[in-house]
Amino acid sequence: MITLKSEYISKERLVIDLTGPEGNAFYLLGQARSLAKQLDYSQEETDTLLDKMKESDYDNLLKVFDEHFGDYIVLLK
Repeated sequence: MITLKSEYISKERLVIDLTGPEGNAFYLLGQARSLAKQLDYSQEETDTLLDKMKESDYDNLLKVFDEHFGDYIVLLK
């Protein structure tokens, strides 16, 4: 889930504040790798995911991250 800080109320999921240092693309790629490992993605699935995250711009990276991990992580803009 990607949402604005001012609209986020629930504390059910982990939160990444995109306006701070955690919003850095390299940090998000590292988190994606870690989460994929925790969710038992194969090495091939993880590599494909990271490649897909890196194939375009920052908005694409966020979209792909959210598609895969939005049930566990809230991205705050």
